[in-house]
Amino acid sequence: MTKQNDADVAFIQALAELLTANDLTEVEVMREYGDNDSLNVRVSRALPQMIQTVTAPAPVAAPAAPAAATPVVAAAADPANDPNALASPMVGTAYLAAEPGAAPFAKIGDQVSEGQTVLIIEAMKTMNHIPAPKSGTVKRILVEDGTPVEFGAPLMIIE
Repeated sequence: MTKQNDADVAFIQALAELLTANDLTEVEVMREYGDNDSLNVRVSRALPQMIQTVTAPAPVAAPAAPAAATPVVAAAADPANDPNALASPMVGTAYLAAEPGAAPFAKIGDQVSEGQTVLIIEAMKTMNHIPAPKSGTVKRILVEDGTPVEFGAPLMIIE
């Protein structure tokens, strides 16, 4: 192995450690070495929560139940299937308040208006205000303050 290849392997190992240390699921980097020499690396992993989310609804549907009850049970088991779920528009870290110690943007039972900020997602050092998609009542908050979220992950239920 050449010296550059050894450095590349060490770099890739460092990226893998970065994934684990920061609870990330994916990181992609491009390194330019010269005019026609570059390295493109994409390192990803599956989180145990994601696997549980995918497999959890299957046992719910397995027991025999009246047809009308099955969708209600499935929606309760997997908030992503709830039509009132606010889905994350990006990967990042969710914050329920503007700063540590401040009052949360919304609590369970609060009435929110369409367009009102209900949480923030930090992505790449940028604080992105996430608005309520419609007016209604916050029924459930599905993330904790300061937790990482994936694209499309349900954040809260607004009915």
